[in-house]
Amino acid sequence: MRDDPGRSRFELELDGEVAYADYRRQPGALVIAYVYAPPALRGTGTADRLMRAVAETARAEGRQIVPLCGYAASWLRRHRGREA
Repeated sequence: MRDDPGRSRFELELDGEVAYADYRRQPGALVIAYVYAPPALRGTGTADRLMRAVAETARAEGRQIVPLCGYAASWLRRHRGREA
């Protein structure tokens, strides 16, 4: 995963396609506004891998993830206490 601070998004490239998570950094929080996976990557686990990397980044920065996106919220519910 790479962080593109100019676009405020984390990106994960696979097979020439890019999945991404739009974010805002706030004091103590990493707000995830939107997670997108192109159709070619849907169902491949790419968005899950992206969110795992986002959770690792948030943990390393001492921030909690605040999900605005439905996918990010459901991912956090499924992984609460394990990854996030």
